[in-house]
Amino acid sequence: MGEGPSRLPPSPPSRHGCGFLVLDKPAGLTSHDGVARVRRAYGLRRVGHGGTLDPAVTGVLPIALGPATRLLPYLPGDKIYRGTVQLGVRTGTDDLEGEVLERTAVPPLGPEDLERALGRFRGEILQVPPQVSAVHVEGQRAYARVRAGEQVALAARPVRIHGLDLLGWDAEHGRLELEVRCSAGTYVRALARDLGDALGCGGALASLRRTAALGFGLHQAITMERLASGPLPPLLDPLDVLVDLPRQRLDPAQLAPWRCGRSLPRTVEQLPEGPVAVLTPDGNLAGIARADGKGLLLPRLVFDAAG
Repeated sequence: MGEGPSRLPPSPPSRHGCGFLVLDKPAGLTSHDGVARVRRAYGLRRVGHGGTLDPAVTGVLPIALGPATRLLPYLPGDKIYRGTVQLGVRTGTDDLEGEVLERTAVPPLGPEDLERALGRFRGEILQVPPQVSAVHVEGQRAYARVRAGEQVALAARPVRIHGLDLLGWDAEHGRLELEVRCSAGTYVRALARDLGDALGCGGALASLRRTAALGFGLHQAITMERLASGPLPPLLDPLDVLVDLPRQRLDPAQLAPWRCGRSLPRTVEQLPEGPVAVLTPDGNLAGIARADGKGLLLPRLVFDAAG
C-alpha cells in the first residue's frame, strides 16, 4: 500500500457519488461495457468493477463509484456460480463459445460417479487457467497471444473450491448443473474442462451465472434496463459490504488527526493485526487503517482528508 495513507477526495461514503452498485450483467456485455454505462448514468469518471465476467457469463458484477473504487481490495474475494457443464466435448476456450477440438462419447455415469469425480476438486487445488484468459504472460494477456495465433503455456495456480454441489444431472444429454463456491482467481471454465477429463470424456462450460461476488448477491443487483430507465438507483453504503473487517469508531478529538493521516491508538480490545474499518463519531466510514499488532492504527485510506 506504500509508506503513507492514500488520501481520498472529500466525500463521506453515504453521499451520492461514493458507494457501490451491483449490476445483473446480461450475456453479450463485457464488464468494461457495464462500467462505461454506469459512468455515463451517474456522470462520474472514477468508476471500476470487481471481478471480471466473460461476455457470455451473466450475473453479479459489483461496481464501485467515486472514492469507493479504492475499497475494492478490502472486499471479500469469494464468489458463487451456478453453471452447466457439457460432457463429451473439448474446446479451445473450455466453453461452448470456442472451437470444438474433440468430441467423445459420454460413458454411463450415475450420481455416485459424478460425486466421486467432484470430490477431487473440493478444497485447495492446482488449476491451469484456460488458454483464452486474462492471465498475464510476459506482459501480455493470454487471450491476446492466443488470438494472435500463439500457444501459451500457463502454470498451474492454487485456488480454493469451498463448495462444489451437484444440482442436476441430465444423463441423456451428458449435462450436469453445478453450484461452485470458490476463491478469487478460480476459472469455472477450467473446472469444467478438468472435470470432463476426470470423467474420461472431456467437458466444456455450457452456461454460467454468478450469484454472489465480493460480498454482494443477486438480491442487490439491478438490470441494465433499470439503470437506463431512471431514476438512478441509490448506491450501497460501503459499510454494508465491509462486514468482515473489524471496526473502530473515532471519538470527536481523534477525527482531525485521522484526517491529517496520523496514527491513532487502538481502542478496540483484541483487535487483530490487519485492515480495520475506521468510523467517524457519527458512524460513517472514515477510511481504512492497518492494525500493527502493537496498539496502533496506521491510516491507509482516508476519506475527507485534510491538507
